[in-house]
Amino acid sequence: MGFVEVEIKIDSACKEPKIIICTEKITDQVNELVKKLSGEPPRIISGFRGETFCVLEQGEILRVYASEGKVFAVTPEGEYTLRLRLYEMEERLDRDRFIRISNSEIINLKKVKRFDLSFTGTICVSLSDGTVTYVSRRYVSRIKHALGL
Repeated sequence: MGFVEVEIKIDSACKEPKIIICTEKITDQVNELVKKLSGEPPRIISGFRGETFCVLEQGEILRVYASEGKVFAVTPEGEYTLRLRLYEMEERLDRDRFIRISNSEIINLKKVKRFDLSFTGTICVSLSDGTVTYVSRRYVSRIKHALGL
């Protein structure tokens, strides 16, 4: 999301906080701001581990990936099978925390230990659980932008 000007007015007649968005037109950025400001509750993510059904906390998810026609979420407690497609997971996950790094994987930026940029044309990602994965060439510029590089 690009730069957004923020202005605060102190008015003793105003008893409840009120947010007004002034814009030339409705854009994806404006819609994203409205969604964040409206306090939309996080969407529930559930997964299966064997016959056990669990509700997963987004903050605990290290990565979500697709393999052999299935989608999996990895947490410190283990791997869960999801009933959603990867693009559906991408829509449900917090965009400030999760980013797609390839056609088959989304990572939690808060669970990244380090990014290694020394690989030519790609980025090596080390996650907090020791998993090593790679950003595909197609997503390198998006990651660099997200990281402010």
